Amino acid sequence: MFKLVSAKEMLGKALNGRYAVGQFNINNLEWTKAVLMTAQELNSPVILGVSEGAGKYMCGYKTIVGMVEGMLEGLNITVPVALHLDHGSYEGAKDCIEAGFSSVMFDGSHYPIDENVSKTTELVNICDEKGLSLEAEVGSIGGEEDGVVGAGECADPDECRQIADLGVTMLAAGIGNIHGKYPENWAGLSFETLEAVKGKVGDMPLVLHGGTGIPEDMIKKAISLGVAKINVNTECQLTFAEATRKYIEAGKDLQGKGFDPRKLLAPGFEAIKSTVKEKMELFGSVNKA
Repeated sequence: MFKLVSAKEMLGKALNGRYAVGQFNINNLEWTKAVLMTAQELNSPVILGVSEGAGKYMCGYKTIVGMVEGMLEGLNITVPVALHLDHGSYEGAKDCIEAGFSSVMFDGSHYPIDENVSKTTELVNICDEKGLSLEAEVGSIGGEEDGVVGAGECADPDECRQIADLGVTMLAAGIGNIHGKYPENWAGLSFETLEAVKGKVGDMPLVLHGGTGIPEDMIKKAISLGVAKINVNTECQLTFAEATRKYIEAGKDLQGKGFDPRKLLAPGFEAIKSTVKEKMELFGSVNKA
């Protein structure tokens, strides 16, 4: 009990059950606590995502592993929880494996396909040996993620099959999705691409990045076509910041004894819980632990 797990089993169940597991990126203790408590309350499996930038901010990957494992025990978290590197570099993936993450993503989408294949192959071998899950990417996701900029192009289904055949756990295929806020002229998800990718990779769980701002009907259709993991970050950032801003502007951070960060961060904590709950219900992962 109270152990981090690979994402393999939870995603296999999601694929077969036609729902998706949410990956919620964490940036501090409050975010992590909010996601874990909500997952436990809703009896939902969950993936905690950590970008390389967030890893540096939180004093390194070993610090994050210690914090999360401590929370699993301290909060009596019994639902499946995976700790996952998001959009990791080749070196970052190795560092997270060494630090004790239970899942990693290697984003080789910006490399030529042959280099993406060779680096992914090495990481597949390491993760298989250690019982970890591995996510790979083909076709870069739009927007920016820790300095990696993508225009939101659609993945080549044949390249997706090349990467899937290496034995990765899950595959992120670009289908016009974007990190951050979606522009008003966004063309939407390319379900034609998604269907073509699914036809090439078979039962491989697919990952939808940029889950903030995608209309509900598109989310549900993507799940019906094989998406088993959906990433959410921007929406949590926005709700956390807005709730904290309103609290400060109301002058409620001064309680006679001076500034109290626990009170200041409480509204943001509750906002994240509400956002995570809404997404888990939309993704269909409630009571699937």
